[in-house]
Amino acid sequence: MKKILLFAVAATTLVSLSACRKKMDTIAHIYVKDETNASVSNAMVVLYGTNTQQTPQQVAVFDTAYTNTNGLATFNYNKLYQLGQAGVAVLDIKAQKGNKTGQGIIKIEAEKVNEETVFIQP
Repeated sequence: MKKILLFAVAATTLVSLSACRKKMDTIAHIYVKDETNASVSNAMVVLYGTNTQQTPQQVAVFDTAYTNTNGLATFNYNKLYQLGQAGVAVLDIKAQKGNKTGQGIIKIEAEKVNEETVFIQP
């Protein structure tokens, strides 16, 4: 009887601990550089999803941020990712400042800081 009770307590504790795991941040860092490899500040960076199905266009993700003095734009996708989810997103990147533009793609992986660099040019 003691063994069964001990096993039940251990199993309950194990399930309780695994169910309370706090999710880590899911972040995207986009670095913008120009044709001379210099960081570009105040560039507009847009991350957006592209519909790959034959259904009418529905954009699930469309976020805009501006780069800081180090050429870094940061996006937080904690609300997009839920624990137990198989994946997060693959997003298109568009960066622009003045007459210079650039494009890229980024795979957002769960609970990581995902980084990509986009080069802009006239």
